[in-house]
Amino acid sequence: MARLWAARGVAQLEDLDLSAQRLLPPSTLRGSENAAQLLGQAVLRQQSVAIVADYDCDGATACAVAIRGLRMMGAKQVFFEVPDRRLDGYGLTPSIARRVHERGAEILVTVDNGIASVQGVQAAQTLGMRVLITDHHLPGDELPAADALVNPNQPGCSFASKHLAGVGVMFYVLLATRAWLRERGHWPAGGEPRLDTLLPLVALGTVADVVTLDANNRRLVHLGLERIRRGQMPAGMRALFDVSAKPHQWVSSQDLGFSLGPRINAAGRLAHMGLGIDCLLTEDATQALACARTLDDINRQRRTLEDNMREQALATLEQTEIDTEASSALCLYDDRFHEGIIGILAGRLKDQHHRPTFVFAPAHGQGDLLKGSGRSIPGFHLRDALDAISKQHPECMTQFGGHAMAAGCTLHLSHWAEFERAFQHLALEWIDPHDLRRIWVTDGDLTADELNLQHTLELELHIWGAGFPAPLFCSEWQVLGQRLLGEKHLKLNLARPGQQVDAIWFGRNETLGASARLLYRPQVNRWQGRETLQLMIEGQV
Repeated sequence: MARLWAARGVAQLEDLDLSAQRLLPPSTLRGSENAAQLLGQAVLRQQSVAIVADYDCDGATACAVAIRGLRMMGAKQVFFEVPDRRLDGYGLTPSIARRVHERGAEILVTVDNGIASVQGVQAAQTLGMRVLITDHHLPGDELPAADALVNPNQPGCSFASKHLAGVGVMFYVLLATRAWLRERGHWPAGGEPRLDTLLPLVALGTVADVVTLDANNRRLVHLGLERIRRGQMPAGMRALFDVSAKPHQWVSSQDLGFSLGPRINAAGRLAHMGLGIDCLLTEDATQALACARTLDDINRQRRTLEDNMREQALATLEQTEIDTEASSALCLYDDRFHEGIIGILAGRLKDQHHRPTFVFAPAHGQGDLLKGSGRSIPGFHLRDALDAISKQHPECMTQFGGHAMAAGCTLHLSHWAEFERAFQHLALEWIDPHDLRRIWVTDGDLTADELNLQHTLELELHIWGAGFPAPLFCSEWQVLGQRLLGEKHLKLNLARPGQQVDAIWFGRNETLGASARLLYRPQVNRWQGRETLQLMIEGQV
């Protein structure tokens, strides 16, 4: 374990202390005091509060955390509004502001969005609402003139973790709000709400948004997982574990990202994220299960659409004769693509070709507008690239935003070719050819003594994810047996001196030779009450 920690940059013992006492203090988060006063007064005055959410898992969990937390503090009138991906676009728009005002909102709070909503904030304030922006995305040149703004990435913020997810920002705002109300004697001694009950939702949103798991984020995820493993979570999360056939007692951080996250995200991609938020808010077990089953059905539809779009993308690459090896970036458009799936497709193509990738689809009901979603590789900052394109080609995009590794934009079909040329040019200019080579970073070999069930169970309990990758090992194996499962996956029986173990290689439909040097992750295979060691094969070198 010391070897693994050192390889991931852990330099001091405190970084391994994942207790709540080691969480960064809310007071260092710029704007949190103003936000606490705004929300605290809303609670005391019983003002109507509207939560304007984003339509991904981070936005959904941040919305649920905001509503649950404010209700725990005594707020009576809290409701949410989430934009429709196809009709409203992204963030707080003037039309969204008008909608929540018509529903009686006096305070408007954005979660996981708003840092670029200059016009939306102005419209909300013109209507008489006070506005709190909570976001984590990178700011543009102009900040919205909100009554309070909390974002660890805003200029002048000294918060040590710049990687908080949107749900993490909202959780910190609630911590500050509780402190503000406590100082004013809002609760009798010992009567204040336990906000740690929100940590399962914080953990889910943090992992699902693939933010860097620095020490503070690992603490948030660890604390959430501890509660989940004890069964202390919202009814909707429990139901999502049930429909995904994942026992919550052994949940890992990867399970949040691969099992629960996609089912919630599917609502925002193909239906409406209100379904996902309702699932996370309900305390009725029957309603929670019904919501979870609906989300599971939508996710199955999403997988089918994704498979079809991937086939279309491969056909497009062949028909246009794009040389994926010679190109520094990929940029695709097809009028059959679904705008809710383009981000997933961009990620798949990025992984397959190890190139920054942008995929565009028609924006539903918006004339000739296209929605684009991009995914990147280390060494190419995607949001900075869009910013550069906007300066070099001012008329090209109508809006854009995002992170280093994931970003999105909107443009007219007539500007798509211009965007493609600009994107390709920047990639060629900014990317070192060495960065276009796929490099496997491993933790080396594991001896037969080290590779065992006990150590694998220990690894399972730790927090792994973006910026703090799960251990990947590399060893030479003899292949004693192999067979295809459903023509899609390769089931293996491997051996080396002193050890024999089963393995699975998902997505591999070609057999191996008599021996192979394999990249693998140890995992616990649980079946009929038994726990055995199994290897998850990631590649061959």
